[in-house]
Amino acid sequence: MFEPAQRCCAPQTAPEAAPNTLRDATRRTRAAAQVVAPWVEVLSGLGEKGPACIRLWTGREVWLLDVGVGPEATSPFNPDWLVGADRVLITHDHIDHIGGAAHAVAAGLPIHCTALTARALPIGAQVTLLPDRGQSDVAGVCVTTGRNGHALGGVWFHIALGQGLFFSGDWSQESDWFAFDAPPRAATALIDASYHLDDVPQAARKAALDGMLAQNAHRQILFPVPPSGRAGALALHLMRLGTVTLDDSCQRAVARALESGGLWAGAQAVVPLLGQSFDPNARFLICDTPNADGGLAWEIVQNWRDSGRLGTETLVVFTGHMTAHARAIAAQGGCFARWNVHPPLSAQIALLDHLGASRYAPLFCCLPEDYALEPRITARLVLHERTPL
Repeated sequence: MFEPAQRCCAPQTAPEAAPNTLRDATRRTRAAAQVVAPWVEVLSGLGEKGPACIRLWTGREVWLLDVGVGPEATSPFNPDWLVGADRVLITHDHIDHIGGAAHAVAAGLPIHCTALTARALPIGAQVTLLPDRGQSDVAGVCVTTGRNGHALGGVWFHIALGQGLFFSGDWSQESDWFAFDAPPRAATALIDASYHLDDVPQAARKAALDGMLAQNAHRQILFPVPPSGRAGALALHLMRLGTVTLDDSCQRAVARALESGGLWAGAQAVVPLLGQSFDPNARFLICDTPNADGGLAWEIVQNWRDSGRLGTETLVVFTGHMTAHARAIAAQGGCFARWNVHPPLSAQIALLDHLGASRYAPLFCCLPEDYALEPRITARLVLHERTPL
């Protein structure tokens, strides 16, 4: 099942820092941490589909793993999470993992990420590049990265502290588009569990989507997507069902993805869609943004609504997490058809077994305590406590 390992955000403007306050708090936090061995704790992302932010004490430094905002507008980045931090490592460029990077830049913190993820960082970021797959020495600690199967330039982190720490960020091993690399073993695993205990595989999701599209054969379909995420994968799937067009943002992201070396070989089939003008009359429109709250997707929704076509001649199909804005559109003339970009339960369990994890935290879902009732998981459930490595 596992093979060994060998821009969705708008440009950000860095806020002004409060250097004296942050510096003083940093000194106090670091002094308190230095008396103990390495540990990790979840600052945000446990118990909700909210901003990702993990605090790690390496024995010498405090690191933040991801600095997200949202995806809901009511879930901002908390600048207090930066207190005591020496550096930031970012898994990928989706807003709930990178959206707070402007605060890290304002605080003068170095940021470690892949070259493709770095494209989404604010101007002035102090960037140290990580490989898509390989090992890096970060302040004396061995950090292994591998492709996460979820986003363009996206990686997971394996950090060689204690018995090993694995942080998945977002991940999927079901993608026909993004490649996934299996990580080394780790006793502590912080894993993407965005789908909670849902165990429907991608093959069933594709069949359900095809059935829904067949029932709506008379309608034009808009798929709002994150360009560096689902755009290419959906295009690859939909090409056999009808005419497909991608907006400029999606075409640029797909072209970068094809050049990156991070995709499966079959992804090359979408090349004929690139370099083409956007066709507003195509059967399937694939457009930025994922919740149709901006970009060409929002323009199209407004046009369809104002012309009376929304929900009659046309349909908006959301395939990922839906914000309140997306839900309002769906109520008028849309629907939800999940396209797996996160792991179903069986994949979560398989990854924990592969890691040999003895303790884990299921991230980015409500009711993580439900996992305590899953008999197939032998690792100990970790919730809000600080966990020694």
